[in-house]
Amino acid sequence: MPAYTGPNMALDLPALIKEIGRGARGARDLPRELAAQLFGAMLDGEVDELRLGAIVLALRVKGEAVDELLGFADALQPRCARLPVDGPRRLLLLPTLNGGRKLLNTMPLLALHLAAQGVPVLVHGRSDFGDARFDSFALLEALGHSLCGSVEQAAERIGQRGLAVLPTAALCPGLDRLMALRPRLGLRNSAHTLAKLIDPAPGRSLRVVAVTHGDFLERLTAALPQQTAADGGAALLLKGCEGEAYPHPRRPPSLQLFDAGQSLPPPAAEAEDAPLWDSDGDPLAEAQRLRELLDAGPAAWPARLREMAELLLQHSFIPVRNT
Repeated sequence: MPAYTGPNMALDLPALIKEIGRGARGARDLPRELAAQLFGAMLDGEVDELRLGAIVLALRVKGEAVDELLGFADALQPRCARLPVDGPRRLLLLPTLNGGRKLLNTMPLLALHLAAQGVPVLVHGRSDFGDARFDSFALLEALGHSLCGSVEQAAERIGQRGLAVLPTAALCPGLDRLMALRPRLGLRNSAHTLAKLIDPAPGRSLRVVAVTHGDFLERLTAALPQQTAADGGAALLLKGCEGEAYPHPRRPPSLQLFDAGQSLPPPAAEAEDAPLWDSDGDPLAEAQRLRELLDAGPAAWPARLREMAELLLQHSFIPVRNT
C-alpha cells in the first residue's frame, strides 16, 4: 500500500490504481488520510482522464470501504459552498440523483410539506438520469420551484418560500464534474454517494441519505455515526424508492437517524398494503396529483412516507448542546 504522502506531495496514482484495481477480492482499501488526498485531487481536476476513469471504475468494482467514504467526505467538505442557516431549524437536505421511473415521485411532496411546517429545505442534484427516468427538476418546476442559479439565490429563496432547488454544481463544481462521468461511463461512481453526504450547513443540517442497495446501507450505517459526531449534524438514512429520497410505500421501513454520532432507534412498523401511485411521466399532471396530496395532508399518504415526514419534523430543531 502506498504511504500517505501528505497534502502537499504528489500522489503515486499508478501505485494506488494497482492496489484498488485488483477486483472485488484482490483489491485493498485505502486508509482514510490517503483516500482524502486522492478524492481531493479528483475534485480539483488534478487527475488525468485515463487514470480518473480507472479509479472510479476500480472503486465501483471493489466497493468503497467505510474509511474511504469518510476520507472522501473529509476532502469534500472544505470544497463545499456554505449556505447560511438562521433560526432554530436545521436545513433539510434532499438530494435528487435518479428521478422517478414507474412510481409517482413523492420526494417533492415531502419537501413542500416540511417547508410549509417551517423547515428550511434545499433540494439539490442533477437531471442526467437517461430516458428511462423522469426529471425531478421538471416536476419541481411544475410545482412552482424553478432551479436557482447560485447558493446566494437559494438562500434568498429559502428565506422567502422555505424551499429552494439547486444543482449540485453550485455547491461543489468538482463533485458535479465527477458525477457527469455517469453518462460517459454508463455507471455511477463514488461522487453520487458523496453527493448525499455533502453539507453546506455543517452542524446545522439534517441530511437525507437514500440508498438503493443493501451493501451501501451497511457502509453508511457505519460511516454516518462517525461523520455526524465530527460535524455535529444529523442524517436520516433509508432505502429509497427507485433511488430517490422517499420510502417505498409497501416495503418495511429502513429509517435510521443519526444525530451528533448517536444512533436513534427506527420506527417499529410492518409493511402495509398501501396504494401504489403510478407515474405517467407528465410533470404538469404529476404536480397536480402532488398538490392534491399536499392539501389532503399526511393522513392520506402511505404510512412509510408519513413516518418519514414525522421523523424529519421531530428532529428538524437544532439542539442546544452542552459545551
